[in-house]
Amino acid sequence: MSSQAVVVKGKATPRGRFPHVKRAGDFLFVSGTSSRLPDNSIAGAEVDAMGATRLDIGVQTRAVLDNIRDILRSVGADLNDVVEIAAYLVNMNDFAGYNAVYAEYFDYDGPTRTTLAVHQLPHPHLLIEIKAIAYKPQQ
Repeated sequence: MSSQAVVVKGKATPRGRFPHVKRAGDFLFVSGTSSRLPDNSIAGAEVDAMGATRLDIGVQTRAVLDNIRDILRSVGADLNDVVEIAAYLVNMNDFAGYNAVYAEYFDYDGPTRTTLAVHQLPHPHLLIEIKAIAYKPQQ
């Protein structure tokens, strides 16, 4: 079985010593992905001049799924190859907003999914992180 780890150029650098995606045979494992942008800003997080923070679960969910799509495309796959999703929400009160955006990307014939509540993520402005497993046979 062949194995290949990839850190994708043009995406936010991982905040640790791990790849964005790793191929193991015909499976692709996408590391936990957030709405962090290449410049380390966070999509869906705004802080005004007075320090008030506005966080948007819809914007963050869309950015996460777009980041995962870009990561998969970098290795010749796409979202339709995803077979399993694990989503981590800091607050389950955000479930409805996350679920509505998720439904723009996947339907009942899409990947299996587990959604978990977590105490916190690596930055206080992050509301969601998603990891994915895709099946894309090697050429």
